Amino acid sequence: MKIGVLTGGGDCPGLNAVIRAVVRKALLLGHECIGIKEGWRGLLEKNFVKLDLDSVSGILHRGGTILGTSRTNVYKVENGEKIVKENIKEANIDCICAIGGEDTLGVAAKLFKAGVNIVGVPKTIDNDLNATDYTFGFDTAVNIATEAIDRLHTTAESHNRVIVVEVMGRHAGWIAVHAGMAGGADIILVPEKPVNLEEVCDILTKRHSRGKSFSIVVVSEGVKLQTEEQTDKDGSFVLSSMQKDAFGHVRLGGVGNILAEEIEKRTGFETRATVLGHIQRGGSPTAFDRVLATRFGVFAVELIEKRRFGYMAALRGNEIVEASLDDAVGKLKTLDLRLYDVAATFFG
Repeated sequence: MKIGVLTGGGDCPGLNAVIRAVVRKALLLGHECIGIKEGWRGLLEKNFVKLDLDSVSGILHRGGTILGTSRTNVYKVENGEKIVKENIKEANIDCICAIGGEDTLGVAAKLFKAGVNIVGVPKTIDNDLNATDYTFGFDTAVNIATEAIDRLHTTAESHNRVIVVEVMGRHAGWIAVHAGMAGGADIILVPEKPVNLEEVCDILTKRHSRGKSFSIVVVSEGVKLQTEEQTDKDGSFVLSSMQKDAFGHVRLGGVGNILAEEIEKRTGFETRATVLGHIQRGGSPTAFDRVLATRFGVFAVELIEKRRFGYMAALRGNEIVEASLDDAVGKLKTLDLRLYDVAATFFG
């Protein structure tokens, strides 16, 4: 079979490990691989590249994706589905291996129902994709955020400051809670829990009254604050831009700065904000993510061998199993609030 491989959505540590695993396993089984450049856009524009052993040599440890990526939505392009199907037929591609998150796999699920042979590999540093316990890239993001929090502790203590650390997480607080717990944050704010600024400031005030001269507050970028400016239509998200991508997502960013201003105004404590941003999803993947991505890639080819189209690789416990694309994109996997309750034990 001729397998088309694409990576869509935001870049993520471990993408190259998946590509390498898919190509190595496919070639071992006698299949041919072709890379589709820049996600679904490459399939619309017939932007293909041959993938062989040389193509994937030495990429296991590299961040980003050798195939490039985009946030292209086939179903926002006029006759997009028809164009994709025609281009697949013209290139003699027998099936697609789509590596991506909710948006990329959402398109994959629709194309499968339209008759395209597709398998998926789940990817998102937010860890909010349903039907899998973990996605690759998440562990790397948590480690990067934890190291940043560790470093910020020393400067916060030296200057007697409150430091607000903004991490990624549009709808789910997985990164914030894991990194906050590992880094010893004094407060963690996540999208799943309503933010009470008075309560936040009260916790900080009581902490400082015990003789503590500094505090670390970790906040997900998707935390909702009621402010008069920089809000989207529901009046809650803090935005860096009102522009939306092809999947209708607004660009988040800035909640950390606004929160820092509010804390300083209400408590009188000198407060600074640090926004980690894209640092969290750049660079080399951790060993855990390299192994998970490799297992996902190999399993994806096994799904193709079995003609289990419409499914993706998923992690359940320590086993790699199949999960339907519909289950994966049917709803977001938000934070387990029992884990948040554990983290809250150490607030203040």
